Amino acid sequence: MKNKFVVTACRFHAKEKDQLVITGWFWKNDIEDNKIVIVLDNKKLSYKMKEQDLLLREVKNKDGQLITKQYYLWINLPKDWKQYQKLRVVNCYGRKQEMTCVVPVEKLLRMEKKIPKYVDKGNTNEEGFSISGWYINTENVKLGFYGLDGRSYPVTVKRVNRTDVLRFYPEVTEDEVVGFVASYQGKVPKKIKVQFKSDTKKVSYTMPMHMSALGKKGAQLKAVYEKAKVYYLQFGTISTIKRIARKITKKESITYREWYRAQCLTKSALAAQAKRKFPYMPKISIVVPLYKTPENYLHEMIQSVKNQTYANWELCLSDGSGADSPIRAILEEYMQDKRIKVVSHDTPLQISENTNAALDIATGDYIAFADHDDLLAPSALYECVEALNKDRSVEIIYTDEDKVDMKGKEHFMPHFKSDFNIDMLCCTNYICHLFVVKREIYEKAGKLNSEFDGAQDYDFVLRCVEQSNKIKHIPKVLYHWRAHKDSTAENPESKRYAFEAGARAVKAHFDRIGIHADVEMTDYNGIYRPKYILEEHPLVSVIIANKDHTEDLEKCIRSLEEKNRYQEIEYIIVENNSTDKKTFAYYEELQKKCPKAKVITWDQKGFNYPLINNFGAEHAKGEYLLFLNNDTEVLNEDCIEELLGYCMRSDVGAVGARLYYEDNTIQHAGVVVGMGGIAGHAFLGFEKGDPGYFGRIIMAQDYSAVTAACMMVKRQVFEEVGGFDEKLAVAFNDIDLCLKIRRAGYLIVYNPYAELKHYESKSRGREDTEEKVQRFNAEMYLFAKRWADFIEEGDPFYSPNLTLDRNDFSLNVQVNKIGKK
Repeated sequence: MKNKFVVTACRFHAKEKDQLVITGWFWKNDIEDNKIVIVLDNKKLSYKMKEQDLLLREVKNKDGQLITKQYYLWINLPKDWKQYQKLRVVNCYGRKQEMTCVVPVEKLLRMEKKIPKYVDKGNTNEEGFSISGWYINTENVKLGFYGLDGRSYPVTVKRVNRTDVLRFYPEVTEDEVVGFVASYQGKVPKKIKVQFKSDTKKVSYTMPMHMSALGKKGAQLKAVYEKAKVYYLQFGTISTIKRIARKITKKESITYREWYRAQCLTKSALAAQAKRKFPYMPKISIVVPLYKTPENYLHEMIQSVKNQTYANWELCLSDGSGADSPIRAILEEYMQDKRIKVVSHDTPLQISENTNAALDIATGDYIAFADHDDLLAPSALYECVEALNKDRSVEIIYTDEDKVDMKGKEHFMPHFKSDFNIDMLCCTNYICHLFVVKREIYEKAGKLNSEFDGAQDYDFVLRCVEQSNKIKHIPKVLYHWRAHKDSTAENPESKRYAFEAGARAVKAHFDRIGIHADVEMTDYNGIYRPKYILEEHPLVSVIIANKDHTEDLEKCIRSLEEKNRYQEIEYIIVENNSTDKKTFAYYEELQKKCPKAKVITWDQKGFNYPLINNFGAEHAKGEYLLFLNNDTEVLNEDCIEELLGYCMRSDVGAVGARLYYEDNTIQHAGVVVGMGGIAGHAFLGFEKGDPGYFGRIIMAQDYSAVTAACMMVKRQVFEEVGGFDEKLAVAFNDIDLCLKIRRAGYLIVYNPYAELKHYESKSRGREDTEEKVQRFNAEMYLFAKRWADFIEEGDPFYSPNLTLDRNDFSLNVQVNKIGKK
């Protein structure tokens, strides 16, 4: 088969004059012996080619090949290129040549005048409108918003990171990619013209702001039109129609299905696993309660166990169907395999006593749990035993999982989990399947408790982790949960009792370990809100650095005084080289009216966030330090109590909050180290009501870091790790502090129920001078060097199966295809 080259984009270099950039991919996912020739009329042009992993999305050609490599062609145009007629891209393989792409020079002339930009979407509501997009700012681009009558609209523009765009423009810096969300409050016009104007160029885009449902569909069709043209040339009519339909109706894509297939082991790889002899070969008892299990599901479940590449297992089945069990004959047939053990009962059993009956016949060194209609991946037990051989101290293992359809064929809804995350576990049973526990731990924890039927596994997991100090997560999908309409996940209201039992299970866990807390159910079944009850009320020192911007500071202090109900509090305002006389007048008035407030002066020149806040901490009296930006506003009255409840635990060093931008989108819901190259905010830009990936926006959980825009730190821990590092004057100092706290053995907790508005960092200004950019780059290099091993190993609270290029917890489609099954 010929190795076609598919051109996906042609544009000018964002900085270099007379240089084109063409991107594309090869049909066989590799250049092989092909050669690309670029011709301007009859003149052959020189270029450089660069290969890059295609991380942002998955591409599949008509033959089913997964495309993971993208190629950049950097083409030098002659100075007189405007005198020519056409540019051609020719793919040469063997003795054959194929015209891949033809671009008229007159089109290049039009492209040269454009500013790289894109307007993503516009939203309207009763109060006004918002418009989001991005542009490349290498020529002092100014953004404007106008009505059709020429009226300028005074919008509020919020800058957002767009690492997705940066990947398509590798020649620019992150600061030159400007993502924006523009908001306006007032009467919404029919159309808004978004204008991008530099010193030499001006382009605009007209955004309809009032559309009927049909008009919105039409706009969606128009938005994908350009992509559809390219897609049609590659894949044909039928595939293009299906792709457009998926885009418009937002149907589930096939990305995970293809990803899963690419991960499946070959027959030879499975055979090699089956031959391997480990130094440590423990017996694993797979415990399964049965109750009138449909025959086909029972056969498939048992066969998935028999297909295990690790052979030292036993399958312990308890048939709780009663005297008239419809599966008794099937089980008697399977008992010919000595590794399959069955216990039957004359009376029907509830889930806990049925599972306990299976446990009674288990003799393994480790116990694994499975449901009667689910499936194990063939390498599930092998992976567990391999982990045990790498670390014999491991006592509990859990893996990733997905859903499988009724036929056991279609895989979907993968759950790529965090490494052990005790605070997330107290909000939901994220561990679930596959769960493997050492016999000694299970015996200490005790059997399943029927008081928690419906959430008996959740209660059991909590009791087991209370007994263990060594819990291992295997980030591989090794368990397939069959989804059907009567399951808890698919029809939540059908098992309301199960979710109520889950809340009681978490409450019982807190009672056992001595934490005084209530557990509330949320609007999302299976997700709970632990609410700590403060038995002590220690002094909290709120440390706020400030340089002028008294309006921001006043709003921040007012919210603490009027909305916050926690009284044991002091305010340490660190004055940092203000020049406005009104600022000092405000300080004087504040200290007179509010005895809790104390202004101290930092008299060194320049902005150094660590030194300023360390200085504030030295003057603070509280046992707990709350570092707070001056442009934040407390939203809920128990905000400080929510932070304090977690921070007072002996195993916690710092706690962060959920922060919103002014338009109520997410600014901070935890930090993932490695995201965007160094570190990034999880779920940045998500809507306020969005629960996020498996509910992670709305659950308290452990992260590697949180932002110091609002961070409570235990003073003892802050001093133990040496506070903020002054070498990181502006960038990554809060992430560095969190990683030092983690290294010292403490947890960093994100609590979504401490909520604040964050109006962005106005005091310091943008990194828009050469000196600031150099400083930022130097600090980024220092952080990356200091924590190189951590970044390389990967954030333990973020799955390696999820992308680091975006903050939406979407699939990392860059996989190593092992081969066909």
